[in-house]
Amino acid sequence: MSISSPQPLPQPTDSAVGTGGTVTDRLVEANRRYAAEFQDPGMDARPVLRVAVVACMDARLDLHEALGLELGDCHTIRNAGGVVTDDVIRSLTISQRALGTRSVVLIHHTGCGLLNLTEDFRHELEDEVGQRPSWAVEAFKDIDADVRQSMQRVRTSPFLLHTEDVRGFVFDVTTGLLREVQPRG
Repeated sequence: MSISSPQPLPQPTDSAVGTGGTVTDRLVEANRRYAAEFQDPGMDARPVLRVAVVACMDARLDLHEALGLELGDCHTIRNAGGVVTDDVIRSLTISQRALGTRSVVLIHHTGCGLLNLTEDFRHELEDEVGQRPSWAVEAFKDIDADVRQSMQRVRTSPFLLHTEDVRGFVFDVTTGLLREVQPRG
């Protein structure tokens, strides 16, 4: 997948954008309506279920709905691929050490865009903008192997206090079901 010739994106409908404004304008207006009815739930920043969920940023994943979660139940950390990077470890460390989480749930999904990328994406980006990204693409060809790698990164991090309850899953975007990935021996 080349960065200079991206695949066409679905176009937002008029109702999604609103007339005469941008998507961001629509979001700000939705926030005004939300805030008019908002009442402080009086919650603590510590998640009730003491769990952190690491998942892909894919717009098709409604994690709270898919996992039966309510506001305040978990910390949610999302990035491209749901990959455990240094920044995810940073967030998990804060989640555990400062805010009391004990469990980690990792969720990748079928049809992930990282299945179609390679490190060539980084090289093309460098050629285009004249600067090498400091981050890796973290693309993968085998989704189960990447879930296992992510579980291993969490389990072996010296910064995390709680690595006993770390489980990985693949979310099927066509059925909505989770399939658990077992760690290697």
